[in-house]
Amino acid sequence: MRQLGLATLIGLLVAMGLSSSAVGLDWPQWRGPERNAISKESGLMKQWPVGGPRLVMQASGLGSGYSSVAVVGDRIYTMGDQEDACYLLALDETSGKKIWTVKVGPPKGGGGYPGPRCTPTVHDGLVYAVGQFGDVVCVDAATGEEKWRKSFSRDYNGKRDGNWGCSESPLIDGEKVIITPGGSMATMVALNRKTGEEIWRCLVRGCGAGHSSAVVAEVGGIRHYVQLTTGGVIGVRADDGKLLWRYEKFLNNTANIPTCIVQGDEVFCSAGYENRSGGGALLKLIPEGDGIRIEEVYFDRALNNKHGGWVRVGDRLFGDRDDRGTVRCVNAKNGSVIWQKQGRGGGSAAVMYADGRLYVRYQNGTIALVDPDASEYREISSFRIPRQDTGPSWPHLVISDGKLYVREQDQLFVYDIRERS
Repeated sequence: MRQLGLATLIGLLVAMGLSSSAVGLDWPQWRGPERNAISKESGLMKQWPVGGPRLVMQASGLGSGYSSVAVVGDRIYTMGDQEDACYLLALDETSGKKIWTVKVGPPKGGGGYPGPRCTPTVHDGLVYAVGQFGDVVCVDAATGEEKWRKSFSRDYNGKRDGNWGCSESPLIDGEKVIITPGGSMATMVALNRKTGEEIWRCLVRGCGAGHSSAVVAEVGGIRHYVQLTTGGVIGVRADDGKLLWRYEKFLNNTANIPTCIVQGDEVFCSAGYENRSGGGALLKLIPEGDGIRIEEVYFDRALNNKHGGWVRVGDRLFGDRDDRGTVRCVNAKNGSVIWQKQGRGGGSAAVMYADGRLYVRYQNGTIALVDPDASEYREISSFRIPRQDTGPSWPHLVISDGKLYVREQDQLFVYDIRERS
């Protein structure tokens, strides 16, 4: 439905009984096209039927791990551990059958939560992925042919934060791919996305690799990359890798995980473990000459989040408190809590937004549809995925082409969430 002419598309939509606004969009990377956990699709159901939306595809044999999925064209890309290795996989969108698999690096790792965490990044016919031991691969999206490979440890003396393994999803910006090895040789590195050749490296003492993924910010014509590291949040200039600013509130924390949210000249950053160095902060980016300085608008230990992430919709922020399954709505401008409530899922809650609804995935496999405009927590619908695993249900949700993708260890569930006339 992505490549049809307008007249043909409208005809098909009418014939299928679908809204003409339910046109599918790709989800090419971690947290979606703009790395903000927001889908721009419309024509989605405002309420689900009892038992949840219709399951239209189920795939198995993906391997273990906590990777989410990327969806581009008629392909699904994800990662999973088999006994012999960590693999990058391409699946057929309709059948779920494997098209190709590529060995990335060793399996296991990650302490008590073994397997890969990276969501593959798909761009211009190439796929980029990072294994849990810091093996970086670039492969052809159509065939799986390896184009180049790097290693956080061998090439940059990179070090994993704690025992949980590398969790970064590579960022593509123009002709660069951005990775964060950490370690004594490079905190952040820019590589040529086609060849893997190094363009620049940035070393910031005390800033090792956390479990976050970089995002792009541009203020006063200065383009730079914002990343949460073990030593706090850093801003690195895109042109030459110069450190522009650093925010150190999250030093000496157990683990720094959530991806920062950039909106205009504001950066919202957060980390879990409020009894350590966790919390949430809003930073204002202020251009000064050829650099940028930051101003802390607010910081609150209570605005913590382990790994479910935040989503910002207008001037409201939504996210879990640490990993308690307590969904909160926060005034993004001043950090005040508008409402919060323990959801029915319990444990960590991962959030995203699409077509006027908040989508919440709870740790026990409960998926909830929540009204983001209400004055209190209002759950509209919910259902449970048919889990076979008893571990935590953590991979973040994906919406593409009117379908909801739910990765669960060895399995992938795909639900049709398009509104029907």
